[in-house]
Amino acid sequence: AEASQAYDEGSIPFTRSTVIDVCCRVTGFMLTFIAVLLAGTGARDQLAVAALARSQGSRPGVLLTGFGVSAATAAFAGWAASLVAPTLNSDARLFLAALALGFAGLEALLLRPARQAAEPTDSIGALTIVLAAQQLTDAARFLIFGIALAVNAPLTSAIGGAAGGMVLLGCAWAVPEIFTWRLLRRPRRVIGAALLILAGWLSLQALGIL
Repeated sequence: AEASQAYDEGSIPFTRSTVIDVCCRVTGFMLTFIAVLLAGTGARDQLAVAALARSQGSRPGVLLTGFGVSAATAAFAGWAASLVAPTLNSDARLFLAALALGFAGLEALLLRPARQAAEPTDSIGALTIVLAAQQLTDAARFLIFGIALAVNAPLTSAIGGAAGGMVLLGCAWAVPEIFTWRLLRRPRRVIGAALLILAGWLSLQALGIL
């Protein structure tokens, strides 16, 4: 009877912890994908690709470079979260995630893109450096790090963030006319304010005040 019970228990494909882990991974992907789409709209990297496409046409090399940089910076954010997450308990992870959201909100609310050059360079190497520098300090990458910590799913959060970043740059490359600071300034400010409010609420949750 005991052997039969052990067999029956071992034949169950999913334990409760496995189901929770799968849910966290799916949640990490979807949350990060949606958050990056919102926070990255009107960001410096997207406007830079749009300006380049308007002046030089939609060159495939620009799109592929943007995809590669988006994947690399998302992977870096996920990797950083994977190093930090195991050292923290759930409340500490949530508080650090709130700080990351706060930085993302400030970046979206206060920073505006630099004036684009009248004759942008056609060098793929220079574009790679510019996009990488912009993305490593932007709201979207802070969000990837923060969500990866909050749900403790760095890999799927990084994949979701990379996918969101690729969609953003793909849209800027395909229809650059609608991606200008004049059109996107107000929505970006609203998103920044919403991120700050969310960061404040999460920090109070982590501290046990709410």
